[in-house]
Amino acid sequence: MTKILIVDDEPQILRALRINFAARHYEVAVAADGGSALRQAADWHPDLVVLDLGLPDIEGIDVIHGLRGWSQVPIIVLTGRVGSADAVSALDAGADDYVTKPFGLDELLARVRAATRRAAVQQAETPVVRIGDHTINLTDKTISGGVRLTPTEWHLLELLLRNPEKLVSQRHMLTEVWGATYVTATHYLRQYMAQLRRKLERDPAHPVHLITEPGMGYRFRP
Repeated sequence: MTKILIVDDEPQILRALRINFAARHYEVAVAADGGSALRQAADWHPDLVVLDLGLPDIEGIDVIHGLRGWSQVPIIVLTGRVGSADAVSALDAGADDYVTKPFGLDELLARVRAATRRAAVQQAETPVVRIGDHTINLTDKTISGGVRLTPTEWHLLELLLRNPEKLVSQRHMLTEVWGATYVTATHYLRQYMAQLRRKLERDPAHPVHLITEPGMGYRFRP
């Protein structure tokens, strides 16, 4: 049974999520503040954390940093505004995805399923991925159909393919590929992602695998 820790200071949200997740056969624990969340995570070792960023004692970002000090547990954050700076900061701190309040339960459940599938794929370390008509081998760095990528294109593509369905922030991608001094050079990402779509997507103008989330980052959708 998948163990989920839900962290939110609103009692009605905690109660509703606990009931709905338990009804879908998840094992659920709850915490109303950041300190309790960190203690609960250390004692219980959840498989996934749903974390509200607005907590009464510790900033949600600090809870993420605390968890990432010892665990790679998937973290889905709850935030108040689409494309907010808080959501970007959470992703950069190590969160896996975000859902905007007020949210639909179906959307949150879908993000939870995606995050748990992604964790299972990462544990299996599957090196072969398909995009459209192409098979990509991440171990050999080869692509079917004679497609060739530059080293920079490979680096960007691998960041996305090794995190299927996860939103990878612009800042993280820029830092990983070009370095910390390039965190504002988002035009680099637009240019290279356009090149990757031209090489890999069946219809580059309407991509179905290499997805842009405006102002936030990019997501690989298998």
